[in-house]
Amino acid sequence: MPDTRDDVTIVIGRSHVTPGTLSEDTVSALRRYFAHASFRTGQQQLVDTVLDGHDLLDVMPTGSGKSLGFQLPAVLLPGVTLVVSPLISLMKDQVDELNRRGIRASALHSQVSAEARREALRASRAGELKLLYVAPERFASDVFVRMLGEIPVARFVVDEAHCVSEWGHDFRPDYRRLRAAAARCHRSDGKAGRLPIAAFTATATPEVRDDIVELLGLEAPRVVVAGFDRPNIELRVQPVSGDTEKRAMLPGLVPAARCLVYAATRRKAEEAAETLKLAGLQAAVYHAGLTDAERTRVQDAFAGGALSVVCATNAFGMGIDRPDVEAVIHIDIPGSLESYYQEIGRAGRDGRRAIATLLWNYADVKTREFLIDNGRDDRLDRAEMRPDPTDVERRKDLERRKLRRMVAYADTAGCLRSTILRYFGDAAAPEECGSCGNCDRRTTLDPGSLLLVRKILSGIARAGERYGRRRIAAMLVGAVDDLPPLLTRLSTTGLLAREEPRAIERWIDAACGAGLIAVSRDEYRTLTLTTLGRDVMAGRVADVQMSIPPARSGQARRTRRRRRRLEPVRSDVSRDESAAHRAALETSPATPDQATVAALREWRLAEARRRAIAPFIVLHDRTLMAIAAAQPRSTHELLAVSGIGPRKAAEYGDAILAALLGVAPPPDL
Repeated sequence: MPDTRDDVTIVIGRSHVTPGTLSEDTVSALRRYFAHASFRTGQQQLVDTVLDGHDLLDVMPTGSGKSLGFQLPAVLLPGVTLVVSPLISLMKDQVDELNRRGIRASALHSQVSAEARREALRASRAGELKLLYVAPERFASDVFVRMLGEIPVARFVVDEAHCVSEWGHDFRPDYRRLRAAAARCHRSDGKAGRLPIAAFTATATPEVRDDIVELLGLEAPRVVVAGFDRPNIELRVQPVSGDTEKRAMLPGLVPAARCLVYAATRRKAEEAAETLKLAGLQAAVYHAGLTDAERTRVQDAFAGGALSVVCATNAFGMGIDRPDVEAVIHIDIPGSLESYYQEIGRAGRDGRRAIATLLWNYADVKTREFLIDNGRDDRLDRAEMRPDPTDVERRKDLERRKLRRMVAYADTAGCLRSTILRYFGDAAAPEECGSCGNCDRRTTLDPGSLLLVRKILSGIARAGERYGRRRIAAMLVGAVDDLPPLLTRLSTTGLLAREEPRAIERWIDAACGAGLIAVSRDEYRTLTLTTLGRDVMAGRVADVQMSIPPARSGQARRTRRRRRRLEPVRSDVSRDESAAHRAALETSPATPDQATVAALREWRLAEARRRAIAPFIVLHDRTLMAIAAAQPRSTHELLAVSGIGPRKAAEYGDAILAALLGVAPPPDL
């Protein structure tokens, strides 16, 4: 069973590990080379394990000092420690820092000159280097792999080890070659067998950890998992209506000290930097479209403290060790919770309070979906990255699932910190942290909000606790198109007809965060009531505290309504016809003709009685009024009315048009 000390869980298979004791040489090297008098939490276990020659998987949050776990043993062990690292910027920063500390290190990647590569390999063969950083794509070279037999290697280290797993957030196919490459290395200690492997990562879910162990072939590994929580980073999600609101808010979110601003695309990063410059702030842009020299200039300026703000794609920041980053701002939604948590982990490394803000607009999800389908535009900063044509669709499907989990985080009304910690399998995650943006909104429900929540709980119960939030929300508002027949006939169907489905989904998330609703862990995400939830539904508990879902701005709601009204709905509708009807809709009278409304109501009531269903299931009042106002004269025009989809048009289109014309509907309807 896991043994927990100082928030660090140590596991060897299923047996307990007792950390070793510090030797005099270890203490001396820690002080001499790294200027530390003592270890941070968890670091001693890493150093002991690597020095003892055990395979290791280390999962510790960004900023916790994982690199010391292999850099300090490299100083003490004979031979070269080989470090596989995925980013040129990461390798450059760590090699420069090690050489500054008097630890000889070098790197092999695409931006190193041929002369420098030859010198690095010569020094490695001669045992003059202590650490050699290598891009994973180097292991695709048979020449390089054969050369491993000529280099005295002390330890084989895999940094950012989540890249080996398809479940990781930055899958790198060349990492799959590392298991065989480690077996080809020449051991500096002269012992038989494969040399020890140490794998390090900051963001690995339990399934990713299992994948790393299997794919790297770790033998009886010691698994060190530190708590993922970074309590000094305050998490915030700020709903916005669009890019205009983002640009208006951005300067006010940037603190006086250092700040990172992440964007989904190069263009967005450039626009953010320009916005900040116009506001009088010192900012620079960083992405793969810049020259190597410009990216190096920006990176060095930020790392050295000469530059306050960098607006970048997600390639920037790995290996950056500025302790005084006070804020990380995402102006677009990241592609996964793994990416997000790694990026915000670059804030507050000095232990001081920092803020991580996500500016959240659902329209940004489309950008991420486009990048999944067509490839990201920050790839050039990846060390010798080459596309792998195999299993492309399977990989895209996984990225879409990860994006949905990121959207669920952005949309949740529950505790933001708890949502992230539970995702990474932290069993000690609290129900609420008390300091994130959502917990700050936690309050006792007023009678109106309590009644709304009780109706939602009743809907889940009436539905048999067999459905997810989207279907429950659709049932409650009466949007019964495409719902299973059971959900169209419940006493709670249409109970919240005046609400929008997305608003009800956010209230469901809030109730989950308050412990009223439980969500299944399978792909169906089925909702069930907790004991507390049943008590609230029955009225036995009336004092309910919850994070109130943030309301969307009026501008955003108006934009969505306008888009629903104006967008073309059928590809076979001519452009002229669509344009003409859109113009007709925009000039429709605010108050529909009462005779038309009465005719439509009469038809709706007859249809509802024939089907033995409630009239609003046939058509909502708001849809009926929209039809009366628009006066459509064809199926194409009817489809342009908000609330009428292809299914409604197929079922009721002829009857609705007949009612509008004052003609009896066909007998078969």
